[in-house]
Amino acid sequence: MIPHQRRMNPYIQRMAEDMQVRNFSDSTIDSYTWHVDKFCHYFGKPADQLGPEEIRTFQLYLVNEKKASWSSFNQAVCGLRFLYEVTLGKSWTVQHIPYGKRPKKLPMVLSDQEAAKLIECVENPKHRAVLLTCYAVGLRLSEATHMKVADIDGQRRQIRITEGKGRKDRIVPASPRLLEELRQYWKQYRPSNYLFPGKTADVPLSSATIQKACKMAAAFAGITKVISPHVLRHSFATGMLEAGVDVLTISKLLGHASFVTTMVYLHVRRQHFDRSPSPIDWLPTRQCPQWAERRETTQPMDGQLLPTNTQQPASVTPTQASPPQASPTRSRPPIPTPRPRRPR
Repeated sequence: MIPHQRRMNPYIQRMAEDMQVRNFSDSTIDSYTWHVDKFCHYFGKPADQLGPEEIRTFQLYLVNEKKASWSSFNQAVCGLRFLYEVTLGKSWTVQHIPYGKRPKKLPMVLSDQEAAKLIECVENPKHRAVLLTCYAVGLRLSEATHMKVADIDGQRRQIRITEGKGRKDRIVPASPRLLEELRQYWKQYRPSNYLFPGKTADVPLSSATIQKACKMAAAFAGITKVISPHVLRHSFATGMLEAGVDVLTISKLLGHASFVTTMVYLHVRRQHFDRSPSPIDWLPTRQCPQWAERRETTQPMDGQLLPTNTQQPASVTPTQASPPQASPTRSRPPIPTPRPRRPR
């Protein structure tokens, strides 16, 4: 049974039917109805008896007490907007439901050595094959777990992703090394329908299982970064960008609707930082011989202190004053003294 079918609220059931008519995915229906169900339980009233003031109070509850993330906050806003605009037909209420401004964070990226060590620390061969596929092709976790045996074309070295995010299909190239690893996995498990089945052959592997396996592997590998299977997707995109692949191609491989979403990886690639110099690079270094000689001459003797006033005393004549020190960044050759002439 789908989770949203267990919610007995009549308005939520009608809302789920309206979303099914519009061909929304099951995950979207579950998330929207879950937030609406929490909204009704918070006030203990049906949705038709709640208005803009209750919606504002519920939003403050999510921010201040629940400490929900901005992604979850905006998901609740989308569910409430759909409920009042489509199911209940109260479009005037939608104008009073604001979205939250999401913070723009850079994605977490693994190096090649860290990704290899992470995959090696996964003990289960099935879990290792899922994480390897996510890293080699840049798939989302749900796309990898729902992949079927018929989606792999070994002759053309391609993998077909069916009904990805937004119910969009795409084709991604598969490396020969990945195909060989999947062949070895298939010989061991012999799946018939789903490539990575769960408890039964007609059910895909749970995403929570792969997430737990990924965190355990990161702990065994000694990686202190916050690791999830989606980090492997970020690492794939960054690695392709550093290898010279253009942004439009990477956007098509990842299944982004716009290449603007892919441009976030420009901020984490290594070439982006290698081309940026630092002002310390053109400062004089302490390894210069003249710098070291000047420091040796200015060091005090044992038991002596340097004078606080560094100005030259008035009793010293200009001829007794020491000549000015040469610049520490440029050395000048000594000026030869002229020889005296013999009297005739």
